[in-house]
Amino acid sequence: MQNEKYTIPSPTDMCIITTYRCPMRCKMCDIWQNPTEKSKEIQPKDLEILPKVKFVNITGGEPFIREDLDEIVEVLFSKSPRVVISTSGWFDDRVIRLAEKFPNIGIRISIEGLSRKNDELRGRDGGFDKGLRTLLTLRDMGVKDIGFGITVSNNNSNDMLSLYHLAKQLGLEFATAAFHNSYYFHKYDNQITNKDEVISNFEKLIALQLKENSPKSWFRAFFNNGLINYIEGNRRMLPCEAGLVNFFVDPYGEVYPCNGLEERYWKESMGNILTVKNFKEIWESEQARRVREQVRTCPKNCWMVGTASPVMKKYIRHPLGWVLKNKANTMLGRPLCLDRKWYDVGQSPLQGDLREDRK
Repeated sequence: MQNEKYTIPSPTDMCIITTYRCPMRCKMCDIWQNPTEKSKEIQPKDLEILPKVKFVNITGGEPFIREDLDEIVEVLFSKSPRVVISTSGWFDDRVIRLAEKFPNIGIRISIEGLSRKNDELRGRDGGFDKGLRTLLTLRDMGVKDIGFGITVSNNNSNDMLSLYHLAKQLGLEFATAAFHNSYYFHKYDNQITNKDEVISNFEKLIALQLKENSPKSWFRAFFNNGLINYIEGNRRMLPCEAGLVNFFVDPYGEVYPCNGLEERYWKESMGNILTVKNFKEIWESEQARRVREQVRTCPKNCWMVGTASPVMKKYIRHPLGWVLKNKANTMLGRPLCLDRKWYDVGQSPLQGDLREDRK
């Protein structure tokens, strides 16, 4: 075991969950009903133990509820050249002030639909207007890494297409996600029931993205095909390597492989950054090895950007092949090939397979 630990690759991505406090009242997430105690949340100095990576996401709850967020950002920019904050945009003045101090910061504001639908799903009137105004202000300030993201549910897939067009018109990034259940969201009853409609709208979005001149959009089309695959209940198209290429730190310092865990399947921490002197004590530990073994046969078929993006890059030949084929189809006016293929790269066939008869 002593020799094996040195073969473990260094992580490339990490996500810091700064708090479970949140001013929003989202229908698809109950974090706001399970807030952390401010005094028990990890502090900026606690994050100094973390390794250097290529990408950091800061999330919550609502990160901007933290009065020391600028200190957290400063520490994390010493760990990675790219730091992106996921936010509701509710604290618009705080977002602007932070971007003035850190002009290279990335900002993703959650917008779940056009004005009425967004405010209905997020439980706060005026959220859409605040979020959009904030993004436009950031754009006018010259902040480059900005955009909004939508979590697609039963109620908003039509608005997804409208938001995509709005993002293109305004020159903003546009990210997608779908309903998930996990300990993180404190939700276990999220379920897409109008699958045909949602899938049809995702297919329309994929077709639009493939018509763009941006390779980034083409690979987002592949990611969205993975979301369709997830909605259909199929195995993940690419393996989950959570806890190997990426990790999450919760507000109490616990290190988890991902934020999609559910106690009914399994949930286990790799360790706690508050109890060690250096991160390798966690990353190369026997406990971390046990967690990775759990991931290897985890039955959940999640497809979230935090765990999908690293493996899309690692096994790039598969997304690249899909992109080249479908970009050619688009240019030649041929039908797209949106088959949901399981790419065998040596992962356990049990991983991401929720079927009761899986063997």
